[in-house]
Amino acid sequence: MNTCKAAGFFTASVILLCLFIPGKGLSNMDEIQTVKSVDLQRYLGVWYELAKIPNPFQKKCVKNTTAEYRLREDGMIDVINTCVSKEGRPVEARGVARITDAVSHAKLKVSFVRLAGIRLFWGDYWIIGLDADYRYAVVGEPSRKYGWILSRSKTLSEEDWMAIEEILAGQKYDFSLFVLTQQDEP
Repeated sequence: MNTCKAAGFFTASVILLCLFIPGKGLSNMDEIQTVKSVDLQRYLGVWYELAKIPNPFQKKCVKNTTAEYRLREDGMIDVINTCVSKEGRPVEARGVARITDAVSHAKLKVSFVRLAGIRLFWGDYWIIGLDADYRYAVVGEPSRKYGWILSRSKTLSEEDWMAIEEILAGQKYDFSLFVLTQQDEP
């Protein structure tokens, strides 16, 4: 990776992680609730991002965003996020996740910043909705500033979208803040 790309990824990662630092203003809101249990073996693999609350650390991504999760020997999870930029170039961000709730496996911390072999700035990644067959997942974090709707396929049924909207409403997320992610057909 050339120096400019490395600097760009570092800057974007620092911004991403600073945004995950807990802030004020949630005292009037209930804490979001995660799903009761996540089978990590079923959760691993490739997910298509179908929608997200726009955020600065994904501003280069205009379509075909995916997240891939791979279990490591040390129990942590490799995170490989990919997308296509407006120039048509592939963009990739690699990080690592650690499970912070050993009972449910639904709360994780993710870091995309590594400096001198040390992971910096861990952001919350909470699984707040999950289809029984692991066809879709709803991911959020305590401040509700960020959210993602992931799917094993590039499309979901109207019924699935209605179920996701109910999950988000139950978690006091504003569904209207989510923007659809373009996923090209093969």
